[in-house]
Parts: sequence; structure tokens; C-alpha cells
Amino acid sequence: MFKSQYLEQVFTDIREAKIWYKAQKNGLEIEFALAIETAILKILKMPKSYKPRYKKIRFAHPKTFPYNIHFYIDQSNETIVFKQLCTIKGIQNLL
Repeated sequence: MFKSQYLEQVFTDIREAKIWYKAQKNGLEIEFALAIETAILKILKMPKSYKPRYKKIRFAHPKTFPYNIHFYIDQSNETIVFKQLCTIKGIQNLL
């Protein structure tokens, strides 16, 4: 399995999303966190199964939440670098 590295933006994005989901429904933030964790574990097991979408950036999606997890593979040290989470709507602003 690849090693992982997380840019600070990932933690900020997760924190903000959890606050928003908790405000919508108590406990929903836990479901969100579990969905993100599951998606990250899948990425770490098979990162090359996700095609590069923009330059070397790959996207993965948790099953039940409208988010993209942006990451790239640093081949030199076999590390997956997680850049950020982005809502599906917000993706257009990044590209």
C-alpha cells in the first residue's frame, strides 16, 4: 500500500464539511467522515485505478456525498498526496 501525505487544505475542507453536515442533521457529520475515510482507504489500495483528470490530479468520490477527493501519486517515494476535498459544484471554479 502507498504511503499518504495530506496537505493542510484537506483537514480544513473536512472540518468545514463536518460542521455543515452536523448543522443539517445531527450525526450526518459522522456518516460523512466515514464515507471520506472509506474512499481514502480505497485510494491507498489502488490509486492507479483512478485516471488523471487534470494534469496529474486524480479524483475519487465517496459513495453518498457530493465530494471529490483530489490527489496525485508521487512516484519517487510511492506516496499519495491528498490535496483537497471539493464539492461537485465547486469543482468548476478550480479548473
